[in-house]
Amino acid sequence: MDTINNLFSFLSSIFWGWPMIIMLLGTHVFLTVRLRVPQRRLLTALRLSVQKDKGAKGDVSQFGALATALAATIGTGNIVGVATAVALGGPGAVLWCWLTGVFGIATKYAEGLLAVKYRVKGSDGQTYGGPMYALENGLGMKWLALLFSVFTIMASFGIGCTVQANSIALIAHETFGTPSWVVGIIICTVTTMVIMGGVKSIARVCSMLVPFMAGLYILGCIYILCWNGAFVWPAVKLIVVSAFQPSAAGGGLVGATVMMAARYGLARGLFSNESGMGSAPIIAAAAQTRNPVRQALVSSTGTFWDTVVICAITGLMIVSSILAHPDISYSDGAALTKVAFSKIPYVGTPLLAFGILTFAFSTILGWCYYAKCSVNYIGHRHADRIYFIYRLFYIVALFLGCIVGLEIIWDLADIMNALMAIPNLVSLLLLSGVIVRETKKYLWENRLDEEMEPLSEP
Repeated sequence: MDTINNLFSFLSSIFWGWPMIIMLLGTHVFLTVRLRVPQRRLLTALRLSVQKDKGAKGDVSQFGALATALAATIGTGNIVGVATAVALGGPGAVLWCWLTGVFGIATKYAEGLLAVKYRVKGSDGQTYGGPMYALENGLGMKWLALLFSVFTIMASFGIGCTVQANSIALIAHETFGTPSWVVGIIICTVTTMVIMGGVKSIARVCSMLVPFMAGLYILGCIYILCWNGAFVWPAVKLIVVSAFQPSAAGGGLVGATVMMAARYGLARGLFSNESGMGSAPIIAAAAQTRNPVRQALVSSTGTFWDTVVICAITGLMIVSSILAHPDISYSDGAALTKVAFSKIPYVGTPLLAFGILTFAFSTILGWCYYAKCSVNYIGHRHADRIYFIYRLFYIVALFLGCIVGLEIIWDLADIMNALMAIPNLVSLLLLSGVIVRETKKYLWENRLDEEMEPLSEP
């Protein structure tokens, strides 16, 4: 088992070396510049995200699509993932994670635009889109589209399934003493009930869960930051300095190189907000929107909430807690988060448990839909039969995720994330001219209310 762990750890380090870091962050910066800093349109995007685009084509509302995307992105990456980045890469990893969010807003905008631009109406009457359709219909690269779909299905068993199930089982056992196998049965049962209802059922559940769980978690983090008030500014300075020079975080954490800080910060940032990975545009394509730019703006707010707000607050909370309690030795990310939330009297630990449970469960639902669309793209006429088999494996993987080790799961998830990101980033870069033209037509020329052309058949 140690040999397998070492192998996946080695592969993860290769996939998340400087080439991937440069490609990912470079795409974020390139699109930010070429699209004239779409981050400055954030207020417009936030306004559109809570409005219904009445009469527009699509399967779910814009907010429903955003909530489902947020459900898939706001997960253990925001809680355990950020803490793990600090534990392995030092406090500087927080800044790199945050930067993936700031610049990643432009990439998430571009992904959402292409998803709606190239979406199609399936034979079952549902709307499908995402990087696979952009790669095929926009670039004629069906082979790369098929690879992306395969990678998405594989990634769903990592980032969307086993990682989340493992986190739920771990927190349930540590907080309530519930055996992992019992947690596994409960997760499998509830997940089966929801995913059988299709995208509308998933969107409905996520629309109810996401605002409540995110708001409650943020309030808990703010309380801890107030408790650590004297250490908040020193934590900010430590995060910034450590991102560009080797340092130790204190509290028993080993020193981290700049490469380690960048690697774990960017990897966990992508794991959390998924900008550049190509997952969120799959649900964005199903949104009821009158043109690609409106949904692109709405999609971009997902990265803002996920990383610029929630991951930043989590990272600051973790580092300030380390400085406030330097005598405590933190062995892993979960331990960091648990110690931080224990400072909230009476409700701290249950609040953390509830946050991880709801965050992780919503991610499980969102990723099951992403895989469904990928199965539909690959399977065509046999998609329903293949998806039925996939769901059986997905449920089994959920159970296994509750009872296997965490380290190997995180490494596998990072590898799958990188494999998904590569073909998606290719589509974003090669179709950047299309993204600029659509943005000019609808946004720069103030035509956001204009209708796009009818959907094409697959």
